[in-house]
Amino acid sequence: MLLATAILLTVGLMIYVAAPLLAPEGPEESVLPIDVTLQSDLKRRRMVIYDNLQDLEFEFKAGKIAPEDYESLRRNYLAEAAQLMLASQDQEKMSEHEALIEREVAAQRAALRKAAPQSYACPKCGYENPLPVKFCGECGAKMPGQ
Repeated sequence: MLLATAILLTVGLMIYVAAPLLAPEGPEESVLPIDVTLQSDLKRRRMVIYDNLQDLEFEFKAGKIAPEDYESLRRNYLAEAAQLMLASQDQEKMSEHEALIEREVAAQRAALRKAAPQSYACPKCGYENPLPVKFCGECGAKMPGQ
């Protein structure tokens, strides 16, 4: 009886451990939620270059890299970083159409800021709600105009 229980427990544990490894991956698991815009990719690549430059400095100061190799690698890294910075600046330049849209958005935001803030006071209890709500946060009464 004890042997049967031990075997059953061992088989159960083996199935428990192996099940996630043998399960097929669903489509939601294979999609990575990564922001892969050109601008973010350029920034990520620049950060990798900067990390590489720091590592190169450390290795050189530790005496693991010859001065000639250090200068060559450093020049290559700096040139690549400069190219990435130029590419980022080119990406940031807006077209005339995009600039027009940005000006319109800025004008709309300025107009909203100039507008007098509305009062969201409850007519029943007088509580000043911080946001426009359908019901008072204090007494639960229905707010006017909602």
